[in-house]
Amino acid sequence: MAFAGIRFRDLVAVVGVAGVLMAGAVLLHQARPRVAGRSPEQIRASGECANCHRNETGAVVAQFEMSAHAGAGVTCLDCHQVRPGQTALEHHGFEITTATTALACQDCHADEVRQFERSRHALPAYAAVMGTEGYPATFPAERIARAEEIHPGAVARPPNALARLEGSPTTVSGCLGCHDIGRPNADGSIGTCTACHSRHSTAISLARAPATCGQCHMGPDHAQKEIYSESKHGILFEAQRHLMNLDAEPKLLTAFDMPVPTCATCHMSGLEGAKVTHDTTERLSWWLFAPVSEKRPHYDQAQAEMQGICLKCHAQNQVTQFYADAEALVETTNARVAELMERMAEVQEAGLLTEAPFDEPLDFLFFDAWHYAGRTVKHGAFMDGADFVQWHGTYDLINRITEIEERIGALSPE
Repeated sequence: MAFAGIRFRDLVAVVGVAGVLMAGAVLLHQARPRVAGRSPEQIRASGECANCHRNETGAVVAQFEMSAHAGAGVTCLDCHQVRPGQTALEHHGFEITTATTALACQDCHADEVRQFERSRHALPAYAAVMGTEGYPATFPAERIARAEEIHPGAVARPPNALARLEGSPTTVSGCLGCHDIGRPNADGSIGTCTACHSRHSTAISLARAPATCGQCHMGPDHAQKEIYSESKHGILFEAQRHLMNLDAEPKLLTAFDMPVPTCATCHMSGLEGAKVTHDTTERLSWWLFAPVSEKRPHYDQAQAEMQGICLKCHAQNQVTQFYADAEALVETTNARVAELMERMAEVQEAGLLTEAPFDEPLDFLFFDAWHYAGRTVKHGAFMDGADFVQWHGTYDLINRITEIEERIGALSPE
């Protein structure tokens, strides 16, 4: 008997050989460690926890077993043990906490936690929405004072007026979905590292991925993810991601590991000997998020450090010209917004606008002008996003200013 020109006995032989090879591959796969270079004993170091959770929440165990923590012998209880100030939960004979805050991480990563705590990702991020009203009674007052000293006006402040207008459900599911990164915890710590590294895989590669930063740094008021995706950096990253070593040791990171930058490369990494930091504001030289942007107090140092990263790939003349063009856009946008702010103040003084926030259409139009369009110009300028500098930025700003003037004219008495 023949099948498509192949005799049946030959087909049987071929299938038989393939079956042997497949069986051998299966046995070989089963004999290999789940993660290259680590034994099954190492990656299952979580012991009794994994025995149960492998059936209850299998993905959690799988993520942990693939992590560097598992390879280093870290167990579930190392992170979930109850620390001072945390609520204890009795869990099948174990006393644990589900509040895996930065307090757990600082046992091994003290430098990174300290760097994070002085950044705007810490208390300023949370206070931008909740003000000091959401601080636990047990949170140390000296920590608030220290953060306020570093970031004047950004920590000891009232709740956000727009968040109050939108209501608690939106604040909880919306605003705090990002701003919770800087939550002051009852145990005295700030935030949680899992916002960027995830709870169980705790991967460096995840924190280096632009999509991780894009969870929060996107949208009309801070479109960094969209701007990055449009830029040459973002296009190259998508095309060459498979060539990169996103798990490389931060202090040993080379251009061969990351030949194309991500957000973390520029703002945090130790590329080619640069200083590693978890303070994402260290290399920022302007307050770009403000209506009228000013230079940060550490402008010169910050700009030198960021340009040092740029110089890993670009020539000095390119970097110098890029910064000159970006700062020219900041100044131009500042002038437009400042003029608009003066105009709004005149309208308010004339009694045509109340002092209450967000109670009239002009309030929203003004907010959109600087908070959406104005910011977009400045972020696009420093991140090489041409469309965001112009159509989504400058054009939109001028368009909104024109509409505001028309509405002011309609309010003014004849």
